[in-house]
Amino acid sequence: VAKNKSPLLVGIGEKFNVIASDALAMIQVTSEYKELKDQEIVLVKRDDVIIKNLDGEVVERESYIAEIDASDAEKGIYEHYMLKEIHEQPAVMRRIIQEYQDDQGELKIDPEIVKDVKEADRIYIIAAGTSYHAGLVGKEYIEKWAGIPTEVHVSSEFVYNMPLLSEKPLFIYISQSGETADSRAVLVETTKLGHKSLTITNVAGSTLSREADHTLLLHAGPEIAVASTKAYTAQIAVLSILSQVVATERGRKADIDLLRELAKVTTAIETIVDDAPKMEQIATDFLETTRNAFFIGRTIDYNVSLEGALKLKEISYIQAEGFAGGELKHGTIALIEEGTPIVALATQEGVNLSIRGNVKEVVARGAHPCIIAMEGLEKPGDTYVIPHVHELLTSLVSVVTLQLISYYAALHRGLDVDKPRNLAKSVTVE
Repeated sequence: VAKNKSPLLVGIGEKFNVIASDALAMIQVTSEYKELKDQEIVLVKRDDVIIKNLDGEVVERESYIAEIDASDAEKGIYEHYMLKEIHEQPAVMRRIIQEYQDDQGELKIDPEIVKDVKEADRIYIIAAGTSYHAGLVGKEYIEKWAGIPTEVHVSSEFVYNMPLLSEKPLFIYISQSGETADSRAVLVETTKLGHKSLTITNVAGSTLSREADHTLLLHAGPEIAVASTKAYTAQIAVLSILSQVVATERGRKADIDLLRELAKVTTAIETIVDDAPKMEQIATDFLETTRNAFFIGRTIDYNVSLEGALKLKEISYIQAEGFAGGELKHGTIALIEEGTPIVALATQEGVNLSIRGNVKEVVARGAHPCIIAMEGLEKPGDTYVIPHVHELLTSLVSVVTLQLISYYAALHRGLDVDKPRNLAKSVTVE
């Protein structure tokens, strides 16, 4: 087998060896693996693995042990991996708080990472899909707390259309698997230009982790369902911690006790997953027979609406789109007809009246509104009220309602929730 660009691993077993693109794919049979580099060839036999370069020379390669327990890759009491992973989010939040906290109870990040981020004059976040949506939220933290201008780019576009870069940029690559081909292509090009890089990933030893200057791990445990859930909230949590640590190093006064607020977020997520029957009823009431749906929000809620629409479309096959509330009247409102489901997020005090005005506009045209508000901002008739958390952290909570609603919408349609058609967990090709 030959390797070029796309990841390739050789799993080492007892009297067997296997080939895979991801260590997680082999975890049920072996945790030991060797990694191939570009333009290498491997001969795999039952009891031997021989790696050669293009000159035909044998290459010695050390083995890695995947830091994954096979039991973590089982569904346990849950019907689907996706449901299990949604329910694991409180535990993931607690693990992140523990991993990024020192003995004195203060936030901690590798000083070398903090130094490089602090010294950057602009940050470029490179990601795809759900990770891109997490990056949009992360931009809010980096700019508001750390005070560093930040751009978020879709990796598949950036690699072919690189913008004019600042003098001292830092690139942050967000990828659950650490194997996203488009993001790696950007990393290769920016490394050639001598720019610093940081990967935020769930997989230690992944390609993006190995090739970037720095890595921050999500500590979310294996995520097996194709539709990402716990990795999204973990990415946002890690970005929030990074932003606060850098803010402190830059002498910017914190307006939030982040560890305390993340603990509140954890409790709020627990409340929502315990309310799963309510989410199932919402899915039935609003999405059971529809062919399309719209998600709207403003500021951070807009970023979450994009993720909610992606979750719904990828597992239920409902044509779902996320929009900024104020953009409805610039074209999208033409698609509203009698019974069209509109999921509106109302968790931001400064735009609460504005988003509710948008809801009134679509209701007047026949839409069926599902309003998810935050405690303290709710109005009579709202569909669901999430517990109160810090306004900039609402994305960690409101998204869980959208994950569960999407899950039950797909479940009631008899679809394969964990393996939706035409999709793969790790996109390792362009």
